[in-house]
Amino acid sequence: MKLFPAGLDQEHMTGESNYNIMFGPDVCGYTKKVHVIFTNKGKNHLIKKTINPEDNQLTHVYTLIVHPDNTYEVRIDGSKKESGSLAEDWDILPPKKIKDPAQSKPANWVDNPKMDDPNDKKPEGYDDIPKQIPDPSATKPDSWDTDSDGEWEAPMIANPDYKGPWHPKQIDNPDYKGPWVHPEIDNPDYEPDDTLYLYSSFGAVGIDIWQVKSGTIFDNIIITDSVTEAEKFLEDTYTKNKDAEKAAFDAAEKRRTDAEEAERKKAEEERKKNADEDEDEDTKEKVDL
Repeated sequence: MKLFPAGLDQEHMTGESNYNIMFGPDVCGYTKKVHVIFTNKGKNHLIKKTINPEDNQLTHVYTLIVHPDNTYEVRIDGSKKESGSLAEDWDILPPKKIKDPAQSKPANWVDNPKMDDPNDKKPEGYDDIPKQIPDPSATKPDSWDTDSDGEWEAPMIANPDYKGPWHPKQIDNPDYKGPWVHPEIDNPDYEPDDTLYLYSSFGAVGIDIWQVKSGTIFDNIIITDSVTEAEKFLEDTYTKNKDAEKAAFDAAEKRRTDAEEAERKKAEEERKKNADEDEDEDTKEKVDL
């Protein structure tokens, strides 16, 4: 659902038309999340948290509450799924702190906790050990003809004594100082904004949809500045009908599965009948012979 400012040219509205807020479920392929996107100064900002949607075939209600203290809450079917701060859960504002551009990791900083053991030496002859050796269990076939087949050589196998390139063992590095942490300073571009929640107008709603199967219905849309009014609207629509809808859905699913089972049994009986007739025909032919 997109909430547009007043003055939207609805006749020429497209997916690129500027909006204030986009909110709702995105269940498409591997994508399953609830979008909460705020537009600020012409740029769209996506929520940094992951909110999982409902993806079954029943009706669900998505509610976004934005408070004038720059906090928010996302509800699904009336239950809170996420909440927090507009300033913290979106990158609308620049960060309060940034890495100090005047600081960099010292050239002599040691951030490797391990080092090669200087006392560990490569064994003499280590590099002379081959990766493969002739298979000692192989024997020349009796049919081998040296004149026509050439000199027989045993097939090669992995050498169990070969241990790969030599590396000295590792020991604790006495000069290890731990990971270097870049010092931070106050961001000169950061300015708090108490009006992140505020939009000058709302004039229209639109549904941004990409659908691969029919049957989705959108209904009961409400925009209000009263949480109590929205909760009453939920009670009079979704809550009032959800149990009856679930019962009707379950009954329809049972009729569907019963019909599929009956069709499967019918096909199985038909297959068995045809197999029995084929067997009788084979028996009759043998008797005739």
